[in-house]
Amino acid sequence: MTSPRQSAHPIHPAFLQRWSPRSFDAQADLPKNDLLTILDAARWAPSAYNIQPWRFTYSMRNDSHWANYLDLLDPFNAGWAKNASALVFLASDSLVEGQNGKGLLPSHYHHFDSGAAWAQLALQATIMGYSAHAMAGIFKDKAAEYLGFPERYQVQIAVALGKNDHPDKLNEDLRLREHPSDRFTLDEIAFGGVFQHE
Repeated sequence: MTSPRQSAHPIHPAFLQRWSPRSFDAQADLPKNDLLTILDAARWAPSAYNIQPWRFTYSMRNDSHWANYLDLLDPFNAGWAKNASALVFLASDSLVEGQNGKGLLPSHYHHFDSGAAWAQLALQATIMGYSAHAMAGIFKDKAAEYLGFPERYQVQIAVALGKNDHPDKLNEDLRLREHPSDRFTLDEIAFGGVFQHE
């Protein structure tokens, strides 16, 4: 797979090929072993003190949880994510065991660490020829209750996984946005020494 994106320096092609489409092929298959491979890549993400705060729940299209998983997405996202092959929810543990018997303490890094897990999930999906689209538009409290997460866990995102399909299957507004987005130039985001701003 090639990408119209161009990097300023030589990087692995998967970084340029990864993007977040909304048009998924409702007929395409995602074998469970492929889904587990994608999740396995996510679990190898780095984390502060190796706490590994991420937890995943998933539903394969048309299994007994599928309709309920769709109901945990806001209507906008559910409208296109229904064609994905799998839906994954990512939650993170907001507490960490304190040292020297201090008990449970708030974790200041669980959001950051779960973002690293999402990135590895997305890249592994891309490498395997699938697409992954993370969604913040979810009903977090409802999701935490349905998915059985204890109060200490915070639902972060949902992810639609599957094979990309033709943009014509989307409504006109989404169709116009169905392409890989560009990025700021490296000079705009990376600075030697100190941050420079206008």
